Amino acid sequence: MTQPEPWAALRRHWQELADLGGIGALLGWDQSTYLPRAGAASRARQQALLSGIRHARATDAAYGRLLDGAQAQGDLTPVQARTLAVARRTFDQATRLPAEFVQTFSQHAGETYSAWVQARPENDFARLVPLLDKTLDLSQQAAAYFPEFATPMDYFIDAADEGMTAEQVDRVFTALREALVPMVDQAAAAPVRTDFLSRHYPIPAQLALGEAIARDYGYDTQAGRQDLTAHPFMTRLGAHDVRITTRVREDDPTDALYSTLHEAGHAMYEQGVAGDLLDTPLGGGVSAGVHESQSRLWENLVGRSRAFWAGQFGRFRDAFPEQLADVTEDEMFRAVNVVRRSLIRTDADELTYNLHVITRYELERDLLSGRLAVRDLADAWHAAYETNLGLRAPSDVDGVLQDVHWYGGRIGGAFQGYTIGNVLSAQFYAAAQAATPGLEGDLTRGDFTRLHGWLREQVYAPGRLYTPGDLVERVTGQPMTVEPYLAYLRGKYEGLQG
Repeated sequence: MTQPEPWAALRRHWQELADLGGIGALLGWDQSTYLPRAGAASRARQQALLSGIRHARATDAAYGRLLDGAQAQGDLTPVQARTLAVARRTFDQATRLPAEFVQTFSQHAGETYSAWVQARPENDFARLVPLLDKTLDLSQQAAAYFPEFATPMDYFIDAADEGMTAEQVDRVFTALREALVPMVDQAAAAPVRTDFLSRHYPIPAQLALGEAIARDYGYDTQAGRQDLTAHPFMTRLGAHDVRITTRVREDDPTDALYSTLHEAGHAMYEQGVAGDLLDTPLGGGVSAGVHESQSRLWENLVGRSRAFWAGQFGRFRDAFPEQLADVTEDEMFRAVNVVRRSLIRTDADELTYNLHVITRYELERDLLSGRLAVRDLADAWHAAYETNLGLRAPSDVDGVLQDVHWYGGRIGGAFQGYTIGNVLSAQFYAAAQAATPGLEGDLTRGDFTRLHGWLREQVYAPGRLYTPGDLVERVTGQPMTVEPYLAYLRGKYEGLQG
């Protein structure tokens, strides 16, 4: 670049946008962890105010002129060209949304989240119907600002996973449903001992053990921390402040363990982005699906593997000697991989998990298209679960109220990333195994260094330098495909069944 000043001005602007985003993330993190109930209303106003300020800066005409000037100079490096492309895409999308609409949606989301926190334990979906009606209306309005998309769902999917359409997602879900249903039928019938997982496991020991394994994985607690929440999540509050949350049950040590390992996967992705990309448009995960691939890789392909338990079972037995005195390593491995039809997505095994996602995806698709009314959502949820999993929740607590997504943001594009992540997790892991021979031996020894290092170099460091599709092809040598994922599942569960 012959004139560096436009880039210096852009860097200052991007830094400001990142800082405003971090402040918003801090408000959201506090809302989900330590905010007193009485502070909910003022927090919603604060979030709305901040979202308005950030939207104004993100759509500032002077910022648009800076982008124009930088693009007009020519002689751009590949990194500069991609940075400007991502910045322009974000700017153009933001400028289509009126400031008043953005603030209204933000405040409504904060108020709805607070109402959900109170309504869920009381099994009071009726209280949320008018709020969710407004969420649906606002979501449809947001999509209407982007008429180039064939359906609202296409808009929301592209916003989460650039370049992907509802038609592509439907094809993936069709292939998975066809393959998974018979696998679930067979695996769910297998007897597996799990009684020891319902014994009493002290909470402090659970939290300490989960966090220690996350650190072994590569999560840097000098640049993050873990706290408790109702629905686990990861959030970036600053360039070097990436936090995770978990939940814990005294009668099930796997809940906290796998919540922690899942969110640590997200966090390691954010912590691994190259330093020179931080606080720029490229300074984060490239898409919802790629992000989810990392949480699912570390949670499942590593954390539920036989190699993992070969290396970690002694550590668990040392932490819980009475609870695991009569348990073998093989019994533990089988118990954490038991296949059972269940009502809770986040507790689901690897075979049934995608059926939970498909259920939610199809419900929100029907809401956005007008085929389903919010007032009928609870009944539709129960009917879908009976069809897809053969179960009916005893109440809405474990039904339509269980996931926070619709109550803390928009309706649309909230769930397909989980299944895309599952598919990509196996594709990335197969590439890692091919590039680092002996990887299973590393895991057996409790050594995650080579796997984390390879993922950091190949997936994390580029941030958003490549599109999601380009990144997948660069790392794995092929576009996204369900075959490695299905091969992984078949191999694992056929092995478990002997």
